[in-house]
Amino acid sequence: MKGPVDLIFYVLAALTVGSAILVATLPNIIYAAVALLFTFGGVAGLYVLLSADFLAATQVLVYVGGILVLIMFAVFLSSRISSVKLSNPVHFRIPAAVTCLALFGVLAYTAVSPVFVPKAQITYQPTTAEIGELLMTRYLLPFEVASVLLLAALIGAALLSRPDRPDIPRPDMEEPK
Repeated sequence: MKGPVDLIFYVLAALTVGSAILVATLPNIIYAAVALLFTFGGVAGLYVLLSADFLAATQVLVYVGGILVLIMFAVFLSSRISSVKLSNPVHFRIPAAVTCLALFGVLAYTAVSPVFVPKAQITYQPTTAEIGELLMTRYLLPFEVASVLLLAALIGAALLSRPDRPDIPRPDMEEPK
């Protein structure tokens, strides 16, 4: 190791891979969602090490703040989720292990065999201001279309998730007189 940045990288990589393995193997969906939080956090930390500040902020805001909270709400709003036990089929474990070992062998060979030429030290510039300017000028229309589409999806999800209450009459379900 050449310094504290290497140590931080290895810690973040271990955190990301370890928690991703836990997401795939934990039988309790609540614990798997918490492990997913650590996976997303580790990926955001790796983005910070790459000086991709906008990607790190987007990772935290969209995935940790949005997707993970949505998953947790879906779990907590489901009435029978606590009685469900997730299980992986046992008959696919040997082919999966062989595939993982083969992929690991290819990646290890690729990482060890080529000679990496070190490049000159470069100074990283923040990219957030430039991306923000592009989003508000050149890419304004696609940005707004995506926001309207997400708003429509949010309204549809709220409409689908509300409970049906028999005591409240619904005008679209009444029979004509």
